[in-house]
Amino acid sequence: MKYDLEYTDTLGGEANYSWVRRATIDTPSDISDLALVRRAKRALGLSGVACKRDSLGDMMTIRPYGTCTIAFITPNY
Repeated sequence: MKYDLEYTDTLGGEANYSWVRRATIDTPSDISDLALVRRAKRALGLSGVACKRDSLGDMMTIRPYGTCTIAFITPNY
């Protein structure tokens, strides 16, 4: 299963897209949410950074603490 990743800044708590870092990761179809977040953070250069995770159905968001940024994890069907 492939996932598209987007990491960008926020303005007023919403995604701003004044800059964006994109990546695609390939994972097993039975991957857990924790393992998926870890792979996404590694691909976006956020390993070791504490984040808040929200699950929005198929899509997930992670918000690193202490920064005005957000990352989106979206399945690529």
